[in-house]
Amino acid sequence: MKLKIDDLYKHYDQKGVIEGLSLDLKDLKILSLIGASGSGKSTLLRLIAGLEVYESGSIEVNGHSVTADASNDYRKKVGFVFQDHNLFNHLSIFENIMLVLEKVHHRNRGEAEAEVTQLLDQFGLLEHAHKKPHQISGGQAQRASIARAMAIKPDLILLDEPTSSLDPVLTYEVLNAVRKLAEKSIDFIIVTHEIGFAKNIADHIVFMAAGKIIEQGSADILNAPKTNELKSFLDKILTYNSPEL
Repeated sequence: MKLKIDDLYKHYDQKGVIEGLSLDLKDLKILSLIGASGSGKSTLLRLIAGLEVYESGSIEVNGHSVTADASNDYRKKVGFVFQDHNLFNHLSIFENIMLVLEKVHHRNRGEAEAEVTQLLDQFGLLEHAHKKPHQISGGQAQRASIARAMAIKPDLILLDEPTSSLDPVLTYEVLNAVRKLAEKSIDFIIVTHEIGFAKNIADHIVFMAAGKIIEQGSADILNAPKTNELKSFLDKILTYNSPEL
């Protein structure tokens, strides 16, 4: 993956969410965005996906300029996994995946059925293929969302805190599914609060605060942070001091 962002700005109701952010990465497989809530991570991910419009600056992904009118060719090669699985509740898991292939990618249903079945099997969902999202667990629904993103054979997958609303057991299930992406050498960017996971899987980590990049580098930055901001963030995430009773 090649990702170049230059002097990017994004505001909501005149409030800066991304403030002059720049990033230039090459030969990258897995990028992890970390930071406190409201730091701009999810917004940045949506801008990279072309789901939202930025005011100024530029984004290039693998040579494609991502703008408000980004080509369908780019969007069709980007899989997005939302915080809440974003599956259609009135459709079965199988049909949720098939819908994207039929309606967006104009695939022949007969040819695509075998691929959907294989993906469901790969993510341990085959026995739930004909269930609707509300009939399976949150972890299973997120795995289905990842399978749907995989179905389009993307060049890049973007995951926006896929475990944010899950308990530890379901979180483990979903992170294992994400690890399968890494094993398949698929490029992806993940916004996550699971610091241990980011440390073990990411080639490059970006720590954000107030819409800016505060520190970035390999997983080593989590072992020896150079900035007080990252050190304070990690102290809050990784340690807990019980108050006196």
